Amino acid sequence: MLKVLIVDDDINFCSILGSYITRKGFEVKVAYNCNDALHILGATNFEIILTDFRLPDRNGFELLQDIKTRNPNAVVIVMTAYADIRMAVKAIKLGAYEYVTKPVNPDEILMYIEKGLAKNTQSANSTSFKTVSKNPANFEYVTASSEESKAIHKYIDLVAPTEMSVIIQGESGTGKEYIARRIHEKSKRNLFPFVAIDCGSLSKELAGSEFFGHLKGSFTGALNDKMGQFETANRGTLFLDEIGNLSYEVQIKLLRAIQERKIRKIGSNKDINVDVRLITATNENLRDAVKNGSFREDLYHRLNEFSVYVPPLRERKRDIDIFSHFFLEKANYELSKNVSHIPEPVMQAFYNYLWPGNIREVKNVIRRAVLLSKDQSIDLESLPQEIIYASFNEVQGDLVKNDDLKSQTEKTEKDAILSSLQKSKFNKAKAARLLNIDRKTLYNKLKLYNITV
Repeated sequence: MLKVLIVDDDINFCSILGSYITRKGFEVKVAYNCNDALHILGATNFEIILTDFRLPDRNGFELLQDIKTRNPNAVVIVMTAYADIRMAVKAIKLGAYEYVTKPVNPDEILMYIEKGLAKNTQSANSTSFKTVSKNPANFEYVTASSEESKAIHKYIDLVAPTEMSVIIQGESGTGKEYIARRIHEKSKRNLFPFVAIDCGSLSKELAGSEFFGHLKGSFTGALNDKMGQFETANRGTLFLDEIGNLSYEVQIKLLRAIQERKIRKIGSNKDINVDVRLITATNENLRDAVKNGSFREDLYHRLNEFSVYVPPLRERKRDIDIFSHFFLEKANYELSKNVSHIPEPVMQAFYNYLWPGNIREVKNVIRRAVLLSKDQSIDLESLPQEIIYASFNEVQGDLVKNDDLKSQTEKTEKDAILSSLQKSKFNKAKAARLLNIDRKTLYNKLKLYNITV
């Protein structure tokens, strides 16, 4: 997993940006000053460093020089509230990959991270890089084939051109943010920002500042003026993920902003007009939350002008093949590998597994398998144990359906083989020794009982 270090003295900013980048599959560490950053960098190598320019103990130029001395290949993105072309030019000359003016758009940061990593990969290993021709920018979306997925895409096409607020409901990892982005990109607002907020990571105190912004000195820790995400997303789309986690007090403020199309920064007495389209997502049933009083009914109806339900992957298994190969290509690019084949036994293991983490889990499993693969094909040994166990349990379940004596004998023998394979971590030589048979006999038994390892 690629590591990202965020260096900024704004605790709220670090929390929000760190949560966003973590959800994109990176490992994130945070430092609030230069000294802490250098201490962390001394113990761990980071591929990406996002640093503010003005820090309490030193400025960004000094930190940038230290970073490049320690790790010349790190992708460094300098962030600052002060737009100055001379500072930007100097930062690039000192080795920064990019210079970004606050307020920061997380999507923009992610784009620069991907471009910086791709540039480093190309420079470091041009031969390996050439084996993979596709660019991550082309991997954003995939159209699945199940009837359930086709229905979702139909809903996207219907609601996108409208101004209706949308609630997307589904389990974690089913692709709710993907759907929100597609709605935005197919809408009339697509030339303006798409801003995503993870409400699950927001405390009651943080939420007001994150949504509406604050003035310097309005509360402890408010060291600078901050633009809220409503203002950042003006004329575009604001996506609120895990909306059900917001406190009741924040729900009241959110309802006011939606109704009046105005916000007020913390510490200010002036209203700011905003024009945003709201798309929200939740992994819980908001109707139940309304009934038990934890979610305001009037806010629910404001948000729920149109709803999209995203079924879990276990209910649309036809999509597993498409998502697996989609993430295979993406992992090949990101890891500079050339794995081209998912064999039938591996796909069968995928179909037997329930995927509690849904599409996000498929992505992680494929990425891991590609990293571990020694040739151009994914093998069972590169899969997490829970997936292999699920496949074996499916086979064992089929045996129990037969009650005749011969079937019971076969079941006992097959159970013993499966047990030995699990104990030996699927090492066939060790499994044969546990069973007190030779390897050839074990291979014959595996073929007889259709056990693929």
